Amino acid sequence: MNVTIILAAGSGSRFGGDEPKQFAKIGDRTVLEHSVAAFAAVDGIDEICVVTQPEWIDRVSKFKVQGSRFKVIAGGSERYMSSLNAIMAYIDYPDDTNLLFHDAARPNVSKEVIESVLHSLGQYEAVGVGVPATDTLWEVAVTNEAMEKTPEQPWCLLRVPERKRYWMAQTPQAFRLPVIRDAYQRALQDPMFAATDDCGVVSRYMPEVKIHLVKGSADNIKVTFPHDLQNVKTI
Repeated sequence: MNVTIILAAGSGSRFGGDEPKQFAKIGDRTVLEHSVAAFAAVDGIDEICVVTQPEWIDRVSKFKVQGSRFKVIAGGSERYMSSLNAIMAYIDYPDDTNLLFHDAARPNVSKEVIESVLHSLGQYEAVGVGVPATDTLWEVAVTNEAMEKTPEQPWCLLRVPERKRYWMAQTPQAFRLPVIRDAYQRALQDPMFAATDDCGVVSRYMPEVKIHLVKGSADNIKVTFPHDLQNVKTI
């Protein structure tokens, strides 16, 4: 069974406006509805679960979704809490259940990328999506000298890493249920636990599981600012 978890509980503070970015309109649908529709259009997706804030559950539950079962659950104040709530919602499902975690703010994810992830889940327990870095990367550090001379710009170049070894992470990020469940169980025992994505949780707390990577797409952008809406392709 393949379940898509769409994480839509964030406040989107950088986006501005009266509502979070997942409810911004593109055509006659919201960003979130476009993300849901992208997965609903894939035959291999059996169920879609949107994780959102409690006050938005009724609103999201009214979405019209064709092709997959659909439900909405409450998320948390941090991204990892929303992922954890989704894992708990499926905790009793069979071990061969696959959970695909996707950012609601990535409405351009293609059918080809989703199908590539599903195919890879046939061979691997954990799958990430990303694109090779195209810009030169700088590792930076804050130095005492810069803090004294230019405290408004305290950064200095530390080193230039080899670009070909770096990818830019996208979603979906997909896992067999026991992998992501056990990774979070270990993570929650760590008082220093913090996470920005689910592959990072698995990589840190279950290093014995190798995360297979599939290439995403430059079109699979994350809506962060209002002008990003111009680059979303409606379906």
